[in-house]
Amino acid sequence: MKDKPVEMTIWGHLEELRKRLFYSLITLIIGMVIAVIFSDFLLNLVSRPIGGFENLLSIQVTENLSVYFRITMLGGFIIALPFILIQLILFVSPGLKKAERTWLFRAIPLATILFCGGVVFAYFIMLPTAIPFLVQFPGPEVLPKWRDYVSFVTNLLFWIGISFETPLVMFVLAKLEIISAKGLLKQWRYAVIIIAVIAAVATPTPDPVNMALLMAPLLLLYLLGILLAALARKNTK
Repeated sequence: MKDKPVEMTIWGHLEELRKRLFYSLITLIIGMVIAVIFSDFLLNLVSRPIGGFENLLSIQVTENLSVYFRITMLGGFIIALPFILIQLILFVSPGLKKAERTWLFRAIPLATILFCGGVVFAYFIMLPTAIPFLVQFPGPEVLPKWRDYVSFVTNLLFWIGISFETPLVMFVLAKLEIISAKGLLKQWRYAVIIIAVIAAVATPTPDPVNMALLMAPLLLLYLLGILLAALARKNTK
């Protein structure tokens, strides 16, 4: 008996979506509760690239609260990421074959590692070069608002983490036979241009050094994605 995708009605899909979103929200809340336990550590960690709290200003009554919520949400999301990915796979699994579901579940650890790798890269490589450039730029002394600074840092960490998922996305698309490693190799010039545009948009400073710091790992991730795409197609033959 062949393994076939499970057919569902539109209402069945909506009910399944509601259930998976609910479970994802629960795991996110649990992750945030865990992040709250380490909130002091996370607050100090976020303030470290600019030299600590003494180099920041909090001038609104609700500013510390909004910053606290934002940081614990990012921490909770990172903690809950594997479980959120499981819910995503369970949502699409009725339309997949057993083998496809298996390799998707096996990809969860890699997806988590890639995202965390992007966060670590942004924190230890990009922020230490970007923040001094911005703060020491000619003009009046810069004392950033606590909320603006945290918004800047958390956005950078999140989106760089997402960009590091590129190889896995390429693997999935190749597994679904939407793209191929051969086609990706042929389009490498366009890929370099797209990566340059992404680096220019995502880089918090206009200097070419920070742009190159982001372009280098993205190019390596693209090459890794080509390798994974080749392996995906090879395993489907």
